[in-house]
Amino acid sequence: MTLASKAFSGANALVTGGASGIGRALCERLAALGALVTIVDLQADLAEDVAAAIRASGGDARSEALDITDYAATEDLYRRVAERTGRLDYVFNNAGIWMMGDAQAFSLEDWNRLIDVNLRGTIHGTKAAYGLMIKQKSGHIINTASVAGLTPDPGCTAYAATKHAIVGLCKSLRVEAARHGVRVSALCPGVVETPLLEGGGKFGKILDKVEPEKMRQMWTLMRPMPVDAFAARALKDVARNRPVIVWPLGGKLFWWMDRLSPSLCLRLARDIYLRNQRVIGLE
Repeated sequence: MTLASKAFSGANALVTGGASGIGRALCERLAALGALVTIVDLQADLAEDVAAAIRASGGDARSEALDITDYAATEDLYRRVAERTGRLDYVFNNAGIWMMGDAQAFSLEDWNRLIDVNLRGTIHGTKAAYGLMIKQKSGHIINTASVAGLTPDPGCTAYAATKHAIVGLCKSLRVEAARHGVRVSALCPGVVETPLLEGGGKFGKILDKVEPEKMRQMWTLMRPMPVDAFAARALKDVARNRPVIVWPLGGKLFWWMDRLSPSLCLRLARDIYLRNQRVIGLE
């Protein structure tokens, strides 16, 4: 039995944003490893489709609808999921949205929407899970940030701001939570094959007018990691209780560069940004 199988077999796991992209891949992989998975998403029908497919393949999954910007609803749902088996072992606060465009193009409403979903939604999920896990003296909270929460991400400044905040939340809370037997990790995907690569996903937004084919060309140059491979790698690191989990390797190397030489990382970020602007026709 692998370390991941030991960690997740029979565990009660909850994943927000579980109806698509990284969230869906995490749910499917968790179920394959033997976890009891609750798939949480604003898109209730899609969440149930994922749960039904998992059940059809022999896994244990249920779906729940939730708007993570509503704390009372979040707290109630997490409590009910914990009551299913008497504990809540893993919570993946994964739901989020992405917006792309020059900072000057972002309205205050755009900023507020990113903060409400990405940051405040993660805070809601963290607070709801943390209280339950303190009482049971165990559990693991995994909050999805991004490589954009560790390094510069010009062209996505507002998004990067919310993801940097999530990384700060996770690293600080990890130290506090250890005395209660609770673990906390920041999950930081780099470029991964998800609906975000096709116009920002259902709830995302690209503020500049970019032809879909040019957007695909840009992402192809960045060599996105297959989402199933990302989920498998990420869950192995969750089982190892890594504080910051970064995949694919390109994102990890960029993070290491930022730690070793911030000025060099800024120059590389500039070069990548200018190249991408040329590719999508916004130079």
